[in-house]
Amino acid sequence: MPNPLVSIIIPHWNGIDVLSECLESLAQTQYDPFEIIVVDNASTDGSPDWVSLNYPQMKLIENDQNYGYAGGCNRGAKAATGDYLVFLNNDTIQDPNWLSPLADFLNLNPKVAAVQPKVLNFFDRTQFDYAGGAGGWIDVLGFPFARGRVFQELETDEGQYNAMRPIFWASGTALMVRKVDFEAAGGFDETFFAHQEEIDLCWKFRLMEKETWAIPSAVVYHKNAVTLPMFSRQKQYLNHRNSFLMVLTNYSLPLTLYMTPIRFALEWVALIYALVRLDMNHALGILQSLFWILTHPHIIWKRRGHTKRIRTVKDKDVLPWIYWGSVVFDYYIRRKKRSAAIVKE
Repeated sequence: MPNPLVSIIIPHWNGIDVLSECLESLAQTQYDPFEIIVVDNASTDGSPDWVSLNYPQMKLIENDQNYGYAGGCNRGAKAATGDYLVFLNNDTIQDPNWLSPLADFLNLNPKVAAVQPKVLNFFDRTQFDYAGGAGGWIDVLGFPFARGRVFQELETDEGQYNAMRPIFWASGTALMVRKVDFEAAGGFDETFFAHQEEIDLCWKFRLMEKETWAIPSAVVYHKNAVTLPMFSRQKQYLNHRNSFLMVLTNYSLPLTLYMTPIRFALEWVALIYALVRLDMNHALGILQSLFWILTHPHIIWKRRGHTKRIRTVKDKDVLPWIYWGSVVFDYYIRRKKRSAAIVKE
């Protein structure tokens, strides 16, 4: 059987040097056939002209404004002709054989909607990267963590996560999905703009009885936080808001009503902690997040309606894939610094 066509979609906003390195690396990919779609989110540094001049064979989508990761990827998906879509950060380079293991696994497993490679740090390739590691988990309160990274704690790659296995979410740093499943889930929610939209997507896949797997034989290297600085207020805001939004909309109503007061209380604990540390970016990001949640009930209601329409299983079928505990408590109180100490492999 011939290989399925893979569409590699790269959302981009400024940084020709970063994109250039990514595209040079993709040229070494040992897989056929694949297409590359660069989605430019209204760059101001001449990126579209540079792509047109240097890579005229690639598809280029020029957006009229910055639609973020979610919006950029959605527009790229609409232009894609492949059966499989890869959403790839522009600040990555890839092992030449990274695509085949991902595509082969989807070929053999029709119940799997999404897969991700092992994501290592570009600058120290013995370490897992912050953005996804070897696949992600989430606790019941909506706080995500990854195999190889819990909060800011990064593990050294010693082969401890080299087994293929199901996970709860796959990193948007390098995420392969079936196009048909991506469309059935409604794509990325553009309300998220950036950060954790891939977690939300994989949660929807679980609600649709689809699986997500980590395939560590495929390897990608990530520079991390090139587009949005790690500790910026905007990043803090998006992370807090988007994870809270998932709790409010992806659970059934009884479980949402149970979890929301606990999550709301933890937001205030995080705010006090940030103020004590004089981390004003974090504090302001949390306040901005809470203000958005309180002033956008119509969006929360709309998301709940969408989740209800695509859901084919109950929460009891999804909860075994969610860590029934608090990663915040485990990390800061119980001092568990590795994901394997929190979730048994």
